[in-house]
Amino acid sequence: MPEESNAVLTGPVQVVGTGLIGTSVALACRRAGLEVLLSDVVPDHVRTATGLGAGRPATPEDRPQLVVVAVPPDHLAEGVRDALAAAPDAIVTDVGSVKMAPLDALADQPGRERYVGSHPMAGSERSGPLAASENLFDGRPWAVTPGPGALPAGVRLVELLAEVCGGVVIRLRPDEHDRAVARTSHVPHLVSALVAGTLTGASADHLALSGQGVRDVTRIAGGDPDLYSQIISGNAAAVTALLGELRDRLDLALEAVRDGDRAGLSSLLAHGVAGTRAIPGKHGGPPRPTAAVRVAVPDHPGELARLFADAGDSGVNIEDVRIDHDPGRPFGLVELDVAAESVGELLGALESRGWAAHR
Repeated sequence: MPEESNAVLTGPVQVVGTGLIGTSVALACRRAGLEVLLSDVVPDHVRTATGLGAGRPATPEDRPQLVVVAVPPDHLAEGVRDALAAAPDAIVTDVGSVKMAPLDALADQPGRERYVGSHPMAGSERSGPLAASENLFDGRPWAVTPGPGALPAGVRLVELLAEVCGGVVIRLRPDEHDRAVARTSHVPHLVSALVAGTLTGASADHLALSGQGVRDVTRIAGGDPDLYSQIISGNAAAVTALLGELRDRLDLALEAVRDGDRAGLSSLLAHGVAGTRAIPGKHGGPPRPTAAVRVAVPDHPGELARLFADAGDSGVNIEDVRIDHDPGRPFGLVELDVAAESVGELLGALESRGWAAHR
């Protein structure tokens, strides 16, 4: 194994598990000209991925330089263990969303030093190889999480994989990673599911009042329950600790609302506002002050394209877009987020072209 500074990703790269993430890794590696070997317990997935140009089926004679295990969380440790045994000269990584559990399960595994965990922060509501894209990871954070004793050259090889796939490498300890994703992914998903669950069985009259707020809060609750139960259970320690903190704040909220403690409630809400401002802004930079311009858009083909063209002609950069569809309106309300100082300029440009727009 070469020194870390001399590590070069030359392939072959074997991808174990040709679902959305695995096939996307394979396609990105093929884009870079690397030879890719494909394997999956579902032969049809390998055939589909092969047909997409993601690589060729792996054979027992193959000698991969790097093995990427892209299987469901419940099978991750087993997949890494099998890969270490089957490819004794290869570095093995995985793309699972929990890092301590597989590392602990491999504590006594021969060749454990060749395992370097990783986690690309990208995905889709779709699944399977047909949902894959060679561009899935472009510009996305990719955590690389070496455990104690991991070979430095192996760590570098996994970082090179992330870069080849278009990802932005973030090196973290496995326990740091798990705490981070509990805070930014796993607990938000649980909270979203709990809020969405309160809508079950609600009367039609209540649901008719649904606006963009409830859609925003509950959007991620639509993920696959089986998959997310595996992910969250695999990160039990970090999720449990954070849920404890959240429960304490929920208790404070209950007391403030029950007792009419306006100052206490305001403090909790202000704490939430501070949290939204802590989220990195566009391109990872600090958040910029923005404001929304709301535009009524007829609900038929071509209108969004016309709006975006007119907004583009104004010279104002659109930072974000949301569309709100209410049952009582025959049009959508499009919110265009722009730099706060550009609101007046965009409003004037759109109104001059006949759009009904307001702040």
